[in-house]
Amino acid sequence: MTSASEPTRIDFHSNVSDPIHYACRLIRKARAANCRLVVYHPEAALLQQLSHALWTLDDSAFLPHVMADDPCAPQTPVIFCQRELQLSPHFELLLNLSSSAPPQFGLFGRMIEIVPSTAQATALGRERYRGYQQQGFALFHHVAN
Repeated sequence: MTSASEPTRIDFHSNVSDPIHYACRLIRKARAANCRLVVYHPEAALLQQLSHALWTLDDSAFLPHVMADDPCAPQTPVIFCQRELQLSPHFELLLNLSSSAPPQFGLFGRMIEIVPSTAQATALGRERYRGYQQQGFALFHHVAN
């Protein structure tokens, strides 16, 4: 959890052509750094797609993940969450796959915003960026490759 003196660091990853695959890469990278993370999206269908992609990403890699309400969540390094982020057992890193600011994102030390390469997603990402900027969050931008 972040303290009042340390606002959440927010990294925007824009121009993402395949958000599910890109999220898998970020999750794998975070786990390689021994980071525990929460993946947020309000729709179960998208989280199910991501779960399937994580299971089929690499035959030699295992990225354990569960929904936030699963009894194994406190011991699982990757949590999927649709709603109440404050119920998460982890507050190190939040991966936002939605097109709006997640509720309670300020509880996390860092948040990564994935912005798909569509005109609508880019416009919504810019809106969120400006909103976070006006609130004084530390912002960083990365163009996906």
